Amino acid sequence: MDYKSSLIQDGNPMENLEKQLICPICLEMFTKPVVILPCQHNLCRKCANDIFQAANPYWTSRGSSVSMSGGRFRCPTCRHEVIMDRHGVYGLQRNLLVENIIDIYKQECSSRPLQKGSHPMCKEHEDEKINIYCLTCEVPTCSMCKVFGIHKACEVAPLQSVFQGQKTELNNCISMLVAGNDRVQTIITQLEDSRRVTKENSHQVKEELSQKFDTLYAILDEKKSELLQRITQEQEEKLSFIEALIQQYQEQLDKSTKLVETAIQSLDEPGGATFLLTAKQLIKSIVEASKGCQLGKTEQGFENMDFFTLDLEHIADALRAIDFGAAEDDEDDDVDTKKQKTDEDD
Repeated sequence: MDYKSSLIQDGNPMENLEKQLICPICLEMFTKPVVILPCQHNLCRKCANDIFQAANPYWTSRGSSVSMSGGRFRCPTCRHEVIMDRHGVYGLQRNLLVENIIDIYKQECSSRPLQKGSHPMCKEHEDEKINIYCLTCEVPTCSMCKVFGIHKACEVAPLQSVFQGQKTELNNCISMLVAGNDRVQTIITQLEDSRRVTKENSHQVKEELSQKFDTLYAILDEKKSELLQRITQEQEEKLSFIEALIQQYQEQLDKSTKLVETAIQSLDEPGGATFLLTAKQLIKSIVEASKGCQLGKTEQGFENMDFFTLDLEHIADALRAIDFGAAEDDEDDDVDTKKQKTDEDD
């Protein structure tokens, strides 16, 4: 974590330092002990343990007599996969530097005077601070608006209580959206595997087809090219469909990730009134985004290319009529011929 460069860019080093000390899970200042991940991002050990336990529900906790291997989870900041040993998050190294910085920061903050002049003021009563929340109109306002102004007949509540409630709701929405992003990432991984298997299966049936045609290449060369083209066409259609799905899911993931970043930035807003001016619309956007669009998926067995197989146990005179599944048609013709011959004999 490069604290020096980040602090130089900001006119208020203490405020910028506080942003650097926020845990990406609980969105509060790091709680000791602080652990550092292999990707160099930091987490409260309790928060790291929570997401590790959620990603590995069958992992044995510390102190258990049952010996189990470790597990894995993704860093909430960069999505890098963290592989744990049998000690779980307790095997991660503590970041003593960050812990010392937290102690120094808290000591410095306790000795600083409170800043003034940053509280939003009422537009209707310019000398009044916004200090209450109108539950009826769902907007922050001032006491004068409640006593004499447009919110006189409205139901109001203390600003701090509504601020904490909506902040908690926004935190829940972020958690829900992050979980949705994990599911989308899983689908993308599955689609990438599907793409790989489709290519492998296509290659396999092409090789089998080529080997069978090599024995009678002189008279089957033209037919071989035709059938290979059909396999290639099927492959391209499937891969095009999978590529389109991957792009759709990636776009959805990018959109959700940007929305998460916007929401986290909103949570950094220290003023309750300023926060509430945008929180409602932001929460609505996150809820709508978390529902997601119903994107398509590949059906079971989509990667299967086994139907592109041939039975070459034919006589040479019938080779030019060969097609996928032609053997079944020949068997049906043989059955019809035998039946007709039997009817004639009767």
